[in-house]
Amino acid sequence: MIVRYRFGQPIETDAVLTKPAAETGEVRRFTVHRPGEPVEHEHDRSTEVSNPGEVEGNPLDASNLTDLLFFTYTMDPDDIVYGLGEQVRGINKRNFTYVSRCMDNARHTEDRHSLYSAHNFFIVSGRETFGAFFDTAGIISFDMGETDIDRIQVALEYPDCDLYLIEGEDPTDIVRQFRALVGRSYIPPKWAFGYQQSRWAYKTEDDFRDIARRYREAGIPLDAIYMDIDYMERYKSFTVDRERFPHFEKLTAELKGDGIHLVPIIDAGLKVEPDYDVYEEGVAENRFCKNAAGEDFTLGVWPGHCHLVDVMDPDNRRWFGDQYKKLLDLGIDGFWNDMNEPSIFYTEERLAEAYAKVDELRQGELDLNTFFDMVATFSGLSNNPADYELFYHTIDGKRVRHDRVHNLYGSNLSRAAGEAFCRLSPEKRILLFSRSSMIGMHRVSGIWTGDNMAWWSHLRLAVCQMPGIQMCGFLYCGPDLGGFGSDTNEELMTRWLQFSVFTPLMRNHSASRRAQELDTFKHVDTMRHIVELRYALLPYLYSEFVKASLADDLYFKPLAFEFAGDERARRVEDQLLVGESLMIAPVIEENARGRMVYLPEPMRMVRYRALDDYDTENLAAGDHYVSADLNEMVFFIRPGHAVPVAKPAPSTQAMDFDHLRVLANPGDAERITYTLYDDDGYTTDIDAPEHFHTIEVTASGARCATKQVELIG
Repeated sequence: MIVRYRFGQPIETDAVLTKPAAETGEVRRFTVHRPGEPVEHEHDRSTEVSNPGEVEGNPLDASNLTDLLFFTYTMDPDDIVYGLGEQVRGINKRNFTYVSRCMDNARHTEDRHSLYSAHNFFIVSGRETFGAFFDTAGIISFDMGETDIDRIQVALEYPDCDLYLIEGEDPTDIVRQFRALVGRSYIPPKWAFGYQQSRWAYKTEDDFRDIARRYREAGIPLDAIYMDIDYMERYKSFTVDRERFPHFEKLTAELKGDGIHLVPIIDAGLKVEPDYDVYEEGVAENRFCKNAAGEDFTLGVWPGHCHLVDVMDPDNRRWFGDQYKKLLDLGIDGFWNDMNEPSIFYTEERLAEAYAKVDELRQGELDLNTFFDMVATFSGLSNNPADYELFYHTIDGKRVRHDRVHNLYGSNLSRAAGEAFCRLSPEKRILLFSRSSMIGMHRVSGIWTGDNMAWWSHLRLAVCQMPGIQMCGFLYCGPDLGGFGSDTNEELMTRWLQFSVFTPLMRNHSASRRAQELDTFKHVDTMRHIVELRYALLPYLYSEFVKASLADDLYFKPLAFEFAGDERARRVEDQLLVGESLMIAPVIEENARGRMVYLPEPMRMVRYRALDDYDTENLAAGDHYVSADLNEMVFFIRPGHAVPVAKPAPSTQAMDFDHLRVLANPGDAERITYTLYDDDGYTTDIDAPEHFHTIEVTASGARCATKQVELIG
């Protein structure tokens, strides 16, 4: 059951497809405090920080709670809080404050309150089980028991929102109701589930040919190579540097003929430059955000001075989306949208303040106070909260200051692209994922988790992030495996690769000093075997992903979603269920050669070293120490379940999905039935009945009316 309450006059986010009528009267579950009302309890939080650049990610100022709309709920000590999507810390979101304020934040440490996205949905599971979705375009803070260990406090900077309360049998039921409310999750083409290589270092046609050649020579499957900002002409979106890429179309066709797709980046800021057709057309047609004086707002990003398209306007969204045709016409069929929070390196207003500070300080000697004053001035240039109050959008004919709708901006940029692909490529799915997002964008795009680091803590963070992100609708997601920043090492890369076998987006992306292409490590065979396992599992992984989207379900689940009555399972944060048949327990500790694993039911363990070198063992429910050398990875098959696998190939394009083998764990079942989803990898007719295939497994073997299948264990 879903109930909606309306507060103030919220700006439409388009997150919800069909809204139930708003209820009147007292709000269930929450105590509501409206602006101007007295606050019943004291709060000691302070947002005073030494670095102004960090203020944007901090919680709303609790000293001014009487000026905010906020909601409180008292938890039991054993309640668990799920959700909030892309955030730091664990699967259980208790004991910290999270802020939905999309921001360019490259340090995903435990003290960070905001990352790149705004995912305002959470579930309380325990004494009472319910979901809450705060549908608002403004900044919102979720104090999940940090100030008061047993109190949830949700504070809105602007008192305008629709609150949806969802009651159901259990967290899984609540997720399904919520996802039905906000719409089906985006499904990319099948090749987007292959292994993908990226690095902010590939700058010429020969660089891309070299990466493709090296992977093919090493025998490592590969489906995509990414193009960072250096493919552009002086960092101008929708352009190609013809000096570095004189035969761009030929390169695209050549690699695609080998099953490898080029995936270019698109940045939000459009360069202010005469003769740049996108800029000139945008000015002539009045497409850009305005400053207070009504002039096109200027900010600094990669190319220098830029404008931002006012994508809150539907006509402007269509215009921006149509720009992607320039690259579609060159053979491109995948994109990643970046810098779309939007990220601001500087504004002229902030630069003028910084230069004035330097002029003031250079007259004397820098001491303790003046030195750090100067440092704070310059470190506060990027993404300064004051700059988001300098420009405006036009929404339904009214001028709206950007900070009122900040969290919608990146989503609407990707929405513009997704809607354009429906027009420009109606019969073929296009890959699209974004850095910034808000619920609603999940219908047209996936996400990646941004500029993480080559840290063991970030491998663990990636494991914890996946189910929360998917609860909010973003099924196609994944981290930069191996870490984007800092230097990885072979052990970390190996363990991260083993986990990423199961993430829908499996992309190795970095900007580190050390190259981390898989063929650069000593034990290349181990890397190849892991990626081959990914391709072997593609029939299962793709099937489970699409079925999760069609059923408004999860591809990744915490154990507690299936084993709600198991108190041990409720507290496990480093094991995940993957689809209906598998459980994973990745090794995420440095120098470990195994780990403790909790099995809530008897399972069959598969210890994998290579396609022709693996063994299985049936384990009882309970605690087990499972050894796993660096060249070994383990995963678990649930009782009464089957996993279809295929023979790997250099790319998904070359794979045979009609001749499959089946791994199974019959348990006590005499017959196992598995519904396999499979299509041509591109169709937009996702629901067609011919895409569903029934596999039956018995002690005598496996059979399927539409596929050739063989039982192997």
